[in-house]
Amino acid sequence: MNQLNLVTQNGQVLADSREVAEMTGRRHDHLIRDIDGYFAVLNQNPDLGADQFFMKSTYQSGTGRNYKRYLLTRKGCDMVANKMTGQKGVLFTAEYVTRFEEMEQQQPKVLSEKEQLMAAMKFSIEHDETLEQHDNRLTQLEETMRIDGAEEHRIKKKANAKIMEVIGGKKAPAYGEVSRQVFSAFWRDFKNHFTIPRYGDLPKKQFEEGIRYISLWQPDTSLRMEIDTLNQQQVIREVI
Repeated sequence: MNQLNLVTQNGQVLADSREVAEMTGRRHDHLIRDIDGYFAVLNQNPDLGADQFFMKSTYQSGTGRNYKRYLLTRKGCDMVANKMTGQKGVLFTAEYVTRFEEMEQQQPKVLSEKEQLMAAMKFSIEHDETLEQHDNRLTQLEETMRIDGAEEHRIKKKANAKIMEVIGGKKAPAYGEVSRQVFSAFWRDFKNHFTIPRYGDLPKKQFEEGIRYISLWQPDTSLRMEIDTLNQQQVIREVI
C-alpha cells in the first residue's frame, strides 16, 4: 500500500479523494458518488457542517479538463473508513491516522486570542512602551478579535432554540415541511445583519448584540404565514 500524501489548506490537513480511492482499491468515481451521498445527508443537519468532513474541489487532467474531487478532513477519512471492512479498511485506517498525526505535529502552533493579547503585553513591557501606547495596541487587538469556540457554541445553541420556537417544535407539522427553509433564512439574516461570511466570524465585541439579535429575530411575513398555515391545519384536523 502506498503512503498517503496529505496537503494543507488554510492551516488544515486534508487528504485527496483520488489517493483515498487508490489506497482503498476503489474507482475514484465510485468513491465520489458515495461522498456525494454523505455530503447531502450532512447538509440536512444544521448541527453538522459537511465541510467539517469533506470539501468540494476539482483537479485538471492531462487533457486540460476539470474533474470533481473531494478533500477529506480527518473526520472525512473516519467516515470513509467506517464504511469499510476487511484488510484494506484496517490498513487504510492505520495509514491515514499515522499520516494525519505526523502532519499535525509539523503544523506551527496557532496562538489563541488570549495568548496573542499576552504576547502583545509582554512585547509592550519589554520595549518600554508608554501606557497609552500599550492600551492602543490592546484596543486594536480587541477590535479584530472574533468570538471563541465557547461563544460560537452559545450562538448556535441559542439560534437552534429560537428557530425551533418559531417553527413550533419538532412535533409541529411545519417542522417536517419548512424547517430547512427556516434555518437557512435565519443564518442568512444573521450574516447579512452583521456583514460576515459565517457566524463564527462575529466580532467578539458584538457577541452580546448577536445574542440579542437571535432573541428578537422573526422570519419574514410570507414564511411566518406558511408556518402558521401548516400548524393550523393540524389543529383543525385534531378538532374535527
